[in-house]
Amino acid sequence: MRIKPEQIARTLKTGTSSMYWLSGDEPLLMQEAADQIRTNLRDKGFAEREVFNVDKSFNWDHLAHATANLSLFATQKIFDVRLLGAKLDDSAKQAIQQFLEQPNPDYVLLLSSPRIEAATLKAKWFKQIEDAGVFVQIWPIQRENLGSWLEQRLLREGIQSDSAAVAVLMDKVEGNLLAAVQEIEKLKLLANVKDGQLVQLDANTVLQVVADSSRYNVYQLIDAALLGDAARAQKILQGLHSEGIFPLVVLGAITRELRSLLPMLQQKEQAQIISGIVQTAHVFFNRKQVVANALHRLSTAMIWRMLDHARLIDQSIKGMAVANPWDELSSLLLTISGVSIATNRLTANSHIIASV
Repeated sequence: MRIKPEQIARTLKTGTSSMYWLSGDEPLLMQEAADQIRTNLRDKGFAEREVFNVDKSFNWDHLAHATANLSLFATQKIFDVRLLGAKLDDSAKQAIQQFLEQPNPDYVLLLSSPRIEAATLKAKWFKQIEDAGVFVQIWPIQRENLGSWLEQRLLREGIQSDSAAVAVLMDKVEGNLLAAVQEIEKLKLLANVKDGQLVQLDANTVLQVVADSSRYNVYQLIDAALLGDAARAQKILQGLHSEGIFPLVVLGAITRELRSLLPMLQQKEQAQIISGIVQTAHVFFNRKQVVANALHRLSTAMIWRMLDHARLIDQSIKGMAVANPWDELSSLLLTISGVSIATNRLTANSHIIASV
């Protein structure tokens, strides 16, 4: 059975499954979901827990032997299996399937893994495992939902915030929910919040107290540009630069996205409906708005010009052109965002070094 994180509490009330599989890349949400399940199981008598950290050298026979070892005193136990990778080899699949085929009411298997790829979710072996247990997909909180998430967290700690305070807090903790929780705890301590009391939080306090702990990735960068949010795209690019990300990684992600848009734009230029194009292209639900926005604004001719610019940026990264790659990436992202640029410095002014 596949459920959403907010359905965990209700699912636990209906009974105890022999297996719970949590999948996602957001550490805080994964940790809280696992804690919720473990707490519920402890309340039901599962007092013991055995933890397995699974890497490439892990022997799945250890889990098989542990789950087959019946206790004389029928001790209820949780087998907490933490996968470092989302892909399972044959021995892993066999060990999990064996556990589910021979269920023991005194044992529960709790699996935690990074995000499972779409192809794996459709695989026959995974469908069998999913049908026999509970599978929870945990997605990162998107920016459009981060504000309400922060408001709820603040209220939980007795802090009521205005919209300006939430907006500032979002900018300082986006992409780093662990830091967000820590900063909220710090605000609670500074405000000396007492039980049953609500204190007010304004933007000035957030600016003075909360450190900038935001963390971004290239996918957030691309989405910001495709949405036409130039200022946000530039901020994320600056953050990636300061974190020491190699510019070729950023450029590679941008060019892959631009090339993926080309066939969709060709369909648009053939008078096909954008919503239908996005649906046919199997765009993930959380990116449909992003891609649709880009399709409305861009054309195939614009994409080809951007790809030509990207080619020259690639040469600058590899030392074949005299230009600053980060400045040129900034210029390319402005173009993707829909900001008109007077001239392209790289194509107009830089000297291309002939390869030997």
